[in-house]
Amino acid sequence: MKEVIVSSTYLGNIAYYKVLASADKVITEVHDNYNRQTFRNRCQILGPNGVETLTIPVIKPQEKTLVKDILIDGTAWQTQHWRTIEAAYNSSPFLEFYADAIMPFYTKQFRFLYDFNLLLQTEVCSILGFSFNNDLTESYKQYSENIDFRHLVNKKSTDTAPTPYYQVFKEKFGFTPNLSIIDLLMNMGPESILLLK
Repeated sequence: MKEVIVSSTYLGNIAYYKVLASADKVITEVHDNYNRQTFRNRCQILGPNGVETLTIPVIKPQEKTLVKDILIDGTAWQTQHWRTIEAAYNSSPFLEFYADAIMPFYTKQFRFLYDFNLLLQTEVCSILGFSFNNDLTESYKQYSENIDFRHLVNKKSTDTAPTPYYQVFKEKFGFTPNLSIIDLLMNMGPESILLLK
């Protein structure tokens, strides 16, 4: 049984989902401190103007705050994110196919960032056609390097072996690796899992 530990992330990048797709058991870190400028509350997609970052506004903690306790600030971001996703993928073959599953995350209110991320991740994995046992950490501790993928939440992490795939704006910008899983899903549909595995 392959076990991995990851951090909570908003529509994680392809490197992150490669780890999830290869795991039998996932432990999600909930006892680390929230840091700004990570993929915990942001993701990147390729739109008509190049790479666009979608950021969920959070209530800024005054002191160290655990990731599981971070609150989402309002709902205005949801409409903007969904419109940006539609603009980026309305000419892709799969937006219409997956919109009914994903759009509710941009209409329903969520209080905690972690809850939103976990539910959206579960839906994306279901669409991709895989699942795993998911546990939460009980405390923050070190894990062996071969199962610890918490670093993938950092913006500097990259997909070390990107597999090029069709992207709507590839002709304009060239292939852009390691974007949000939604880019792969909207462009490749059911074939996405083949690139992840």
